[in-house]
Amino acid sequence: MADVKRVVLAYSGGLDTSVILKWLQTTYGCEVVTFTADLGQGEELEPARKKAEMLGIKPEHIFIEDVREEFVRDYVFPMFRANALYEGQYLLGTSIARPLIAKKQIEIARLVGGDAVSHGATGKGNDQVRFELSYYALEPEIKIIAPWREWDLRSREQLIAFAESHQIPIAKDKRGEAPFSVDANLLHSSSEGKVLEDPAHEAPEMVYMRTIAPEDAPDKATYITIDFEQGDAVAVDGEALSPASLLTRLNALGKENGIGRLDLVENRFVGMKSRGVYETPGGTILIAAHRGIESITLDRGAAHLKDELMPRYSELIYNGFWFSPEREMLQVLIDKSQELVTGRVRLKLYKGNVTVVGRESPYSLYNQDLVTFEEGAVAYDHRDAAGFIKLNALRLRTLANRDRKVGR
Repeated sequence: MADVKRVVLAYSGGLDTSVILKWLQTTYGCEVVTFTADLGQGEELEPARKKAEMLGIKPEHIFIEDVREEFVRDYVFPMFRANALYEGQYLLGTSIARPLIAKKQIEIARLVGGDAVSHGATGKGNDQVRFELSYYALEPEIKIIAPWREWDLRSREQLIAFAESHQIPIAKDKRGEAPFSVDANLLHSSSEGKVLEDPAHEAPEMVYMRTIAPEDAPDKATYITIDFEQGDAVAVDGEALSPASLLTRLNALGKENGIGRLDLVENRFVGMKSRGVYETPGGTILIAAHRGIESITLDRGAAHLKDELMPRYSELIYNGFWFSPEREMLQVLIDKSQELVTGRVRLKLYKGNVTVVGRESPYSLYNQDLVTFEEGAVAYDHRDAAGFIKLNALRLRTLANRDRKVGR
């Protein structure tokens, strides 16, 4: 790829991506355009602009964008309509952010005439797959530069030495060996590596940044309500909020009550198992609430079909296939199921737990007259159950009679 002229780099301003920026300039002799996304990671982004300028990037080639609303509205919420959990536990906080970053890089490449894109994902992780599948889905002929698969920098000491040799400033707190790596956005934080690599040992408390320990949470329960319209949360405690503002509010409530911690050994798409510690306070509350409103508004068949499809849908997101036709097809089905998923859920937050304690909807399928132990107004003839049971038992009786004849 010696003919690369202009590359759009996913740039955070940290040590790794600053080294990548300079490496791209020196190795490919190309012009670098930086893109920094505000996904709600909780960091100041202006230092990234200043650092890019210091490394010779033209001001018009430095892109910094607040994408928090787009992230929650167009990526997190559609995923939560499906109640997506990878391997039954992981709320996909890192996975769902990558296609948005990739989309923005491709848009910028088209705007500035870029012929390549680059990212800082390592050659062992899932993120390289997520970024690059998204790039190719959106721009099939784009050139991709993955420095961690090309260069010979293999340690933090080598990164620092490279930075020093090219006058890249290094913050004092970045010179020491980090005890673990962190990825964060508005939905979650993810911690991996170093002190977390041995899954036999409990994660130290210093790993947790977005939640207090459940045992330190208030001794009194917190009650909240979440309103839904067509499967998306729209209000907390009766206050209408934008998607990003709503998730921010739930994050604060989850943090205060020690909700959303997960210590997980997962199966990476690239073939290895890895141990990660995740914090998803608002998302943990939201998925419980969404299941609560679905419990009274979805028909049994629709609900069970959604649950059958959810692992496949979640795996597609985890593996980087957000822009695949199969994910989009599943999304149409999921969104169709949400047309009447509207109403209010009441939740109890207490010491790391979130419990649905009430649910109501103008489209509720719950009929108290049908389920009451007292005689209700709706006609239900108990004698009908006998025929229902006999018909369902017919094949079981037939099997039993045959097995008796053959001595089984």
